[in-house]
Amino acid sequence: MQTEFQNTLFTHDNLFVLHGMNSEIADLIYLDPPFNSKRTYSAPIGSKAAGSSFKDMWTWQDINEAYLETLAGNYPEMVRYIENVGEIHGRAMMSYLLYMAQRIIELHRILKPTGSFYLHCDPTASHYLKLLLDCIFGKENFRNEIVWCYRQGGRGKRHFARKHDVILFYVRSDKNIFYSDATRVPYDGTGGYQTSGKGVTHKDTGKVYLPNALGKIPEDWWDIPTITPMSKERTGYPTQKPLALLHRIIKASCPEGGVVLDPFCGCATTCVAAQQLGRKWIGIDIETKAVEVLVERLEGDGHIESDSQHDLKFKQKGVDFIHLTNAPQRTDVKIEEITPQTKNDIKKRLFKQQQGHCNGCNVELEIQHFEIDHIVPKAKGGGDYMENYQLLCGNCNRTKGARPMEYLREKIRVRLSLMKNKVTFGE
Repeated sequence: MQTEFQNTLFTHDNLFVLHGMNSEIADLIYLDPPFNSKRTYSAPIGSKAAGSSFKDMWTWQDINEAYLETLAGNYPEMVRYIENVGEIHGRAMMSYLLYMAQRIIELHRILKPTGSFYLHCDPTASHYLKLLLDCIFGKENFRNEIVWCYRQGGRGKRHFARKHDVILFYVRSDKNIFYSDATRVPYDGTGGYQTSGKGVTHKDTGKVYLPNALGKIPEDWWDIPTITPMSKERTGYPTQKPLALLHRIIKASCPEGGVVLDPFCGCATTCVAAQQLGRKWIGIDIETKAVEVLVERLEGDGHIESDSQHDLKFKQKGVDFIHLTNAPQRTDVKIEEITPQTKNDIKKRLFKQQQGHCNGCNVELEIQHFEIDHIVPKAKGGGDYMENYQLLCGNCNRTKGARPMEYLREKIRVRLSLMKNKVTFGE
C-alpha cells in the first residue's frame, strides 16, 4: 500500500494522480465534482477561500486525449452511450461525461473490494452519470440514490423550489462494509415504535417488533441543513458542503483508521471530516488555493469548526499531513524500464500479445520492424510497465511521437480516407 499518501493533499490534475495510485487502497471514495451547470464559481473577497474559482462549462479541451485509448478499448459500449448523449444533449454534456468517465475508471480500480463509492451531483447530469456508473461498477452494485434535502437559498417563481442534490451510492462488490448502527438517528413521527415505546405486534403472527435503542437507520432522503452565512464552518469556497453530510457517509462506509479519498476536495471538507472521525484521508484538487484552506482548517485553534464535539487539535503540515504537487508512481505493478538488457525480452512478449500486428495501423510485420512505445506518454503520467507498452511500426511510432493514441488514430483515419479517394478518383 502507498502508505506515504495517507493524510496527503495533492494539488495537481486528479487524472494523473489517480493513474499513479496503487489499486485497492481506498475504503471510501466521495466526490463532489462540477455538475456541468454552465456557471463559473468564485469565492467572495475576504473569505478563507478568497481567490479560488472554477468553471463548470465543458468542451473537448477538458478531455485528456492520452487516456481515451483505455476508455475506447475497455468500455466500447459506454463510449457509444456517451456519443449518443452528445447527439441528444450536445457536445458539452458528452465532453463532461468523457471527463468523468476517465476519472471514475481509475477510482473504481483504486477502491477496495469492500469499499463504497458516493458521487455527489444534481439533476443536471445525475441520470446520465447513473448509466455511466452502471457501466463501470455494474448495475448490480448500485445501492442507493440518496436525496440530500435542504431549505436554505432562493425560490423560483415559475417552478417548485429546487432544494435537493443527489448522491449516487455504489459498492465495488457484495463484500462491501456498511456500519448501520453508526448511522442511526432518533425515531420520529407517530408510528407504533415512537408512541408506545413497546414496539409493534404483527396481527397474524403475534411477533413483536421492538424499536432499536440506538434509533432507526436513515431513509434515502437526508434532511441536513446547508451551511449558514454566519457559520464558523463556512470558508467561502463555492459549493462547500456541510461537515454533517460527510460525517454520515464516513461513519456508514469507512472503518476506523480506514482511508477516505476525495478527488475533487475543494475546501477539504471531506479531509477535515475524516480527520475529525479518526480516518486517514487523501485529497486532490487542481486549485492551489485548496492547500491554504486545508492548512487553515487543520492547523486551527481547535474551534474553527462549528461542531465542538468534532473540533480538531493542532495538526502540523509536514508532520501530521503532507502536501504534494507531483503525481505519484504506482508501486503495485512491476516496473520494467526499457534498457539494452531488457529491450529484447519486452519486445518479444509484446510481439506475442499483439500477434505480430502493429497496435496502430494493424499491419503484420516481422519483430525487427517494430518499436516499443508508451501508450500513455510519460509526460502525461504513463509509467514504465507492461500495461503501458505497445509495439508500433516505425511509421506509426514516428507519427505518434509523445502524443496520445487518439492523435495516431485520427492520422490513420485521415490517411485511409485519402487512400480511398485516390483509388476512387483513379478509377
